[in-house]
Amino acid sequence: MFIKKTVISAWDVIMDESKNPLRNLPIQTAHMLMQLLAWMWSTIFSLAIGSYVVFGVTAVGHSFIIAGIFITMVVFRNAETNNRKKAIEHSTSRYWDNG
Repeated sequence: MFIKKTVISAWDVIMDESKNPLRNLPIQTAHMLMQLLAWMWSTIFSLAIGSYVVFGVTAVGHSFIIAGIFITMVVFRNAETNNRKKAIEHSTSRYWDNG
């Protein structure tokens, strides 16, 4: 149980844009920095293993994973914002249409 909480906490600190240090940056800048960090860690792990072949595989894999996470987050954020706007427009328009 302790290990699960620790892993979830570490994941949130790194990948959750509302909890990591990049939260104050624009989403595009945060995405770019996350991609650069992914490439850096791919390089570090590849050099530690001693294989440049591994670097290509891990760099591409990290890029796809982080891009997928950020694209999903942006889609969810846009959907939430648009739904709020529509709800506000709908609730105010019924008063103006009847008056």
